[in-house]
Amino acid sequence: MNFNPQISNLPIYEAGKPIELVIREFGIEPQNVVKLASNENPLGCSPLVLEAMKESIKSANLYPDDSYYELKESLANLYNVNSKNIVIGSGSDQVIEFIMHAKLNPNTAMLSAGVTFAMYEIYAKHIGAKIYKTKSSQHSLDEIKELYNAHKKEIKVVFLCLPNNPLGECLDASDVYEFISSIDSDTLVVIDGAYMEFAKFKDSRKTINPSDIIKLSNSIYLGTFSKAYGLGGMRVGYGIANEQIITAISKLRAPFNITTPSLAAAIAAVKDQDFIVKTLQNNFKEMSIYEQFAKDNDIEFIPSYTNFITFIFDNSKDSTQICDKLLRQGIILRNLRSYGLNAIRITIGTNEQNIKVLEALKKEI
Repeated sequence: MNFNPQISNLPIYEAGKPIELVIREFGIEPQNVVKLASNENPLGCSPLVLEAMKESIKSANLYPDDSYYELKESLANLYNVNSKNIVIGSGSDQVIEFIMHAKLNPNTAMLSAGVTFAMYEIYAKHIGAKIYKTKSSQHSLDEIKELYNAHKKEIKVVFLCLPNNPLGECLDASDVYEFISSIDSDTLVVIDGAYMEFAKFKDSRKTINPSDIIKLSNSIYLGTFSKAYGLGGMRVGYGIANEQIITAISKLRAPFNITTPSLAAAIAAVKDQDFIVKTLQNNFKEMSIYEQFAKDNDIEFIPSYTNFITFIFDNSKDSTQICDKLLRQGIILRNLRSYGLNAIRITIGTNEQNIKVLEALKKEI
């Protein structure tokens, strides 16, 4: 059977290994598995969310409200925008897919940092669009501008992952707004703010406000409930932009693209901002333990504005071997070899989880 040629060399996105795989392959008891590979919230989710989901199951036979009125109103109030400025996706990566189909074709291109969220490139390849990436792994606005100016006629989407996954760095908002102002009005600048709650908690200079983005003709802000809100399993994300952009990409949204329990969970999650504060406080308190460990053991790390930290190893150590050895002990971390880096990404967990990981890591380095 023949398929579209652009998918012939397309990689399959490598998600973090599930707990079930470790239990099955290595015979480790579930309670002894530590999964810190997928940037999930170690505190779970708000108690309000659990109650809302339980109640929503009673209506599992019914489709959700496809206008997503209550969720959009909650987000609109949170960000000081209008509900008409919001589109809901099954995770923010679905909104990325909408954007790609709305803006790209085989005669156009996307632009991103050298190492960033893999789905940007994968969705571009779905369409057969060209891909430009900077030589630098981390975001360099100078390099992005240089590539953009050299290929301006082709590039129709620019991705800024702020903070960046899987590395953790984050640009200052003032530099981002200046950059956006230099980009053509027909090129869409995507601010992927999946981890923005963490960045603005750590350093207000990193804060990108969706209320500022909607004033711009060529930008969209993406957010998700998978990280700070602890709803990775519910798959709810959103895009916020001016009404013209939202109207265009909403035409690509299938009806009922999130479930009834997912919708209920997201609505309840917005109401419990105290849980978000608790999550952020735990995250950066525990991250300091990893930073000190790296300094004590001469490991390079990227100062992180996210809920994970990236350790980069020299040639005397191998990230694949380290991750494999820890996996056999029931510790799941994210190897970044697929990004061309001798590095591992570690989600910040609970204190108990973090101590266990670092004790095991110490023995392998």
